[in-house]
Amino acid sequence: MTLDHEMMLQEEAYSPPRFMPGTASFDSVYSIVTSQLFTNDGTRFFDRSALYHTQGEYIFTPEIGKITLGGNARLYRPNSRGTILKDTGDVVITNYEAGMYSGIEKRWLMDRIIANVTVRVDKNQNFDFLTSPAASFIYKYRTNHVFRASFSSAIRNPTLADQYLYYDVGRARLIGNLEGYDSLIDIQSFLDYSATTFKPSLLKYYNVDPIRPEQAKTIEIGYKGNILDQSLFIDAGYYFTSYTDFIGYNIGIDAYIDPINKFPTNIGIYRVAANAQNKVTTQGIAIGLNYYFNKMALGGNYSWNQLNKKGTDDPIIPAFNTPEHKFNISLSGDKIKFPLFDGENFGFGINYKWIQGFVFEGSPQFTGNVPTYDMVDVQINYQNQKLKTNFKLGASNILGIMPLFDGVNENTQRSVFNNLNYQVYGGPYVGRMIYFSVQTDLKFTKN
Repeated sequence: MTLDHEMMLQEEAYSPPRFMPGTASFDSVYSIVTSQLFTNDGTRFFDRSALYHTQGEYIFTPEIGKITLGGNARLYRPNSRGTILKDTGDVVITNYEAGMYSGIEKRWLMDRIIANVTVRVDKNQNFDFLTSPAASFIYKYRTNHVFRASFSSAIRNPTLADQYLYYDVGRARLIGNLEGYDSLIDIQSFLDYSATTFKPSLLKYYNVDPIRPEQAKTIEIGYKGNILDQSLFIDAGYYFTSYTDFIGYNIGIDAYIDPINKFPTNIGIYRVAANAQNKVTTQGIAIGLNYYFNKMALGGNYSWNQLNKKGTDDPIIPAFNTPEHKFNISLSGDKIKFPLFDGENFGFGINYKWIQGFVFEGSPQFTGNVPTYDMVDVQINYQNQKLKTNFKLGASNILGIMPLFDGVNENTQRSVFNNLNYQVYGGPYVGRMIYFSVQTDLKFTKN
């Protein structure tokens, strides 16, 4: 008997009775389950969390340049009664973090050259002090040609979920990781082991270190300007980021291997917040173009983003969740005259979006492919000068172009005018939304 067969028989032996929707039995059980907390065999989550935040900044301008001093502090008081975090029973979780920063900006040659240097220090109660310096340089070759270059560093403290999560979804547990985790079994090695006569020598064990803050260093270069008699505007840039302790998660198995028959028992699957063991890098390009003509603007932008996870043996699942390619094309107009109406009071906008499919990892328990999708958004507005009121009518995802070529997609009746798509794996389908707004400018004068 295989391990999968044994687990299937166990599930069948303990399967509760199933009630048909619409019956009194179903409605009774449904009411009970949805009214009880997740920790009491129900489906409800409890959340009475609080967040306290304060920040301040002071800017002064001595002769050496513009100096900025600032800081912020934040106190988290989560309260999930054990349905999401490890705050079961009398356990109370608090988490505070604070940061201070300082910077100086210096300008030369009538603001044609601008340099900026900053440094920030952050502290979270569960982690050490971390420093993140940054510097930027801007050169205006002419008023319509600006070049930029920058170096920046930043830190990302593990979230409350990365630190304190404890979410039991049945066969798997999603857990935070302040203390580390020992002797997890690699998933593939466990599958190889269970597909044979249970040879323990096939099992590969690994440890997960306690979660640490993620640190990033980025270089960016770019250009911004306009050409063709200042009617074509360009904004383009390239970035490269190197991450230390990139935050993702590991998935592994905890099981007891019987020393006599080598059969596994007490099998548990864990998704543990973790840092990458190797350097992780990302790079990308963003290009935006806008061409203005006859009170209208034709625009477009394109972005390319790529993640490189070095080290093929690194078990980290990065959850980058970013499409590699995407672009927008738009046409808009403002102060346009329309027949039968006095004045130039109309405006409009049409925008087409295309997003390449990508792998969405961990939301938090789902991982899967988000297919390529596109959508067209439109809006028209009319401004009444006498009433000082702006009327706007618009619709998002009014249609899709791709269904003309790919037909039915993902087992849904996706068509040009029924362009259902989902942008998060495990999330709902997004359809059309139509909206209408009225905005009035009220100005009161004294007699």
